[in-house]
Amino acid sequence: MAADDIELYNLDDLSGGIFRQLADGLSTRIFPGEKAMLSVVTVEPGAMGVMHAHPEEQWGLVLEGSATRYQDDVEFDIQKGDFYRTPPHAKHTMKGGPDGIKVLDIFAPAREEYLKPGEGFGGE
Repeated sequence: MAADDIELYNLDDLSGGIFRQLADGLSTRIFPGEKAMLSVVTVEPGAMGVMHAHPEEQWGLVLEGSATRYQDDVEFDIQKGDFYRTPPHAKHTMKGGPDGIKVLDIFAPAREEYLKPGEGFGGE
């Protein structure tokens, strides 16, 4: 492996990612790989996404802040250090807590609609 084959990023400088505006107050920087992708999502305080689903499996790790998570018919609070799984086709969204939230989402396989800049959540 050559040095120029290494992809190194930092959570404090996400400028290398693909920017996507998901909704008002929700944005992400996307880092695709061959079989999976990472997405660093920022949700402003009180901002809420739309319920959506997609065929890819998704894991989320709360990096900072808190939110209320909605997954199918369940509502639960999440905070820094929590991580959760969203099965394929499960309807889900979240609402940012008082200080907002930053989440590292991991998708497998990579989401096709997230391979280029754009708007919205995409999915089903």
